[in-house]
Amino acid sequence: MSVDAKYKTSATAHGGGRDGKTALDDGSLSLQLVVPKELGGPGGDGANPEKLFALGYSACFLGALRVGAQQLKTKVPEGSTVGATIGIGPRSEGGFGITAALDVYLPGLSEEDAQKLVDVTHDICPYSNAIKASVDVGFTVRT
Repeated sequence: MSVDAKYKTSATAHGGGRDGKTALDDGSLSLQLVVPKELGGPGGDGANPEKLFALGYSACFLGALRVGAQQLKTKVPEGSTVGATIGIGPRSEGGFGITAALDVYLPGLSEEDAQKLVDVTHDICPYSNAIKASVDVGFTVRT
């Protein structure tokens, strides 16, 4: 697979990784990271890789819906939303893996048209393409 990257960004993590700090190299965003209680950390306010993945995936999929809608010669309804739930845990094969579920709200579309748009978008979205081989993404499609 070859990708002609039109945009790139970079970040650097410092400290303990999940309990350190991460920042974009251009200085536009810096976050304190906190290990969730569920993973043996103190929890509390702070970001973690799963929260950041959920933010990115939901925004990316919502943007990709517009490209999918263009391909289907339709429009994404006003008020549409995408929610992402990302989980992390041990894999039966060893190591850790993630789970992903998207809640896609497309008000005013028929259930059939909404599902078709989500299916097309799942093939377009860069986040979906990045994880397709290793994560089964669950979808809830609401109209």
